[in-house]
Amino acid sequence: QVRLVESGGGLVQPGGSLRLSCAASGILLSVYAMGWYRQAPGKQRELVAEISSGGMTNYADSVKGRFTISRDIVKNTAYLQMGSLKPEDTAVYFCNIPGYGWGQGTQVTVSS
Repeated sequence: QVRLVESGGGLVQPGGSLRLSCAASGILLSVYAMGWYRQAPGKQRELVAEISSGGMTNYADSVKGRFTISRDIVKNTAYLQMGSLKPEDTAVYFCNIPGYGWGQGTQVTVSS
């Protein structure tokens, strides 16, 4: 059974940083592509960043240069390093492996 568990969210001031983690079990992140998504209140879920099985990355225009997606094959965990955070980054962040479901999400709130 595949399980994805996000962590690392919280309240941060504008301009601050956070690192989200997505711990995977029942599946190897080295074999599958995965992505980070977010959903703000009243808005649709949107792709933030993705990484292919080969390590190629892709980012939404709104986060390019500020966010970095990575993974630790040994820990079987993916990360989203977020910097220069803005209030509009406030959302619930989810990790996803296509065809294998979603985590429960972690709340990120950017506010002074």
